[in-house]
Amino acid sequence: MGTKIRIGALALASTIFIAAESFTIKPERLQENPAPVITDQKESVQTPSAKIHSGGQGVVYPQYFKLENELNRYYEIERNGGWQKIAAIWKKHLWKGQSDPIVRQLKARLHASGDFKSDDQSELFTEDLSAAVKRVQRQFGFKQDGIVNAGLVKELNVPVEKRIDQLLVNLERMKRMPAPTPGTRLVANIPEFQLHVFEGTRKVFDMAIVVGTEGNKTVVFNDEMKHIVFSPYWNVPPSIVREEILPAMRKNRGYLRRNGYEQTGTENGLPVIRQKPGPKNSLGLVKFVFPNSHNIYFHDTPAKSLFQFRKRAFSHGCIRLSEPAKLAKYLLRNSSNWTPEKIDRAMKTGKEQWVSLPETVPVAITYFTAWVDDDGLLNFREDIYGHDRAMAKKIARS
Repeated sequence: MGTKIRIGALALASTIFIAAESFTIKPERLQENPAPVITDQKESVQTPSAKIHSGGQGVVYPQYFKLENELNRYYEIERNGGWQKIAAIWKKHLWKGQSDPIVRQLKARLHASGDFKSDDQSELFTEDLSAAVKRVQRQFGFKQDGIVNAGLVKELNVPVEKRIDQLLVNLERMKRMPAPTPGTRLVANIPEFQLHVFEGTRKVFDMAIVVGTEGNKTVVFNDEMKHIVFSPYWNVPPSIVREEILPAMRKNRGYLRRNGYEQTGTENGLPVIRQKPGPKNSLGLVKFVFPNSHNIYFHDTPAKSLFQFRKRAFSHGCIRLSEPAKLAKYLLRNSSNWTPEKIDRAMKTGKEQWVSLPETVPVAITYFTAWVDDDGLLNFREDIYGHDRAMAKKIARS
């Protein structure tokens, strides 16, 4: 069975993220007692499908129990033999009305996971299959157009054992989460590229976000939002000045002026650069501040085209919002001094204005790669930062 890690008490904070690509995580890893044991020896392990996971004693995060039900369903799928891989289709696409031998494989795969209820095993891409494909496209965060491409096949070909690992790890993360607070709260889930706005446990709305690149990872933490800044300056971090602004200045003497930048001084041998408020500003027309040592905040962006992509890891670490005006108006909805019209004007004045929120708003930046959505559908996303592999290696060395 190869290298195994048996972990008893995974006493991990919510800021530590484990998933499993190279390592198989069995239910015994989540028990309370044994110390970590690492072995390269092959050994006989009880089939996980023979177990029913029930490790939620004391858990206060509601999502945990929904995900636990899905885990037990996946154990049953594993006990029934899992699913077979679909042949790679590369540049090929499949859609309703086509006939192809791969369609038969697709039907078998979706039938095994319970997404295709029909017993039809023909090579015809039927209406029922199209509905099932749209369901799994939503499950993996694809556009729901009913067209099967290589990316969807790649997700469908992940073995059930790996999905069980992913569910176990996300259950462990959820076990460490606090209970939802009453009132307004914001949750930005990095692998999902979505911001969720809640009132208590009730979701009010979602919006697409852009997160940090793999080289500039968005940090996971909890904080409280205190301010909204309309028409903000952007104080360019020294690292960006060094790596991006200075080379551009050397190539073009008019670079700062043309792009709305100004130098306000010198520090540690580097020019201190800020970008003036306005439509070219990299923070857009508004930012949302929850003071933290990571210098991370939410903000608008002039680069609206990036929101069309399924994977949106493009920033230097801060989180860009697809609908910042909507969030500003919602957070100030009970402030008589801030009507929607006044907010629109403040975003476009070109003069920076700080506004304190009537009450601080809890913010959670999370890293969940599996969860159950409002309609009861199990979702999976990719581990975009490789936290899973890194943590698995760390455990193996301990």
